[in-house]
Amino acid sequence: MESVSRMSFPDDLVQLEVAWCRTYDALAVSRPVANTRLRRRLLVLSARLWWHPFWSGPGRMPAARLELRRRARGVCAHG
Repeated sequence: MESVSRMSFPDDLVQLEVAWCRTYDALAVSRPVANTRLRRRLLVLSARLWWHPFWSGPGRMPAARLELRRRARGVCAHG
């Protein structure tokens, strides 16, 4: 079994997680502009992340979701 830290995630899944991270960060600021639009986007992205086909295959390990979030946070933090 592949180690979680070396697991390769599909590009579209990583892009979804990065978009979720950026949307969450935009919503977390004090008095965000377009609050409703950001909340709706976060819900849509959350559903797409949750039901991504990757999770029914190699990503079914609970630690895989955490590793994906860690990687996406690294991308969000660096721009």
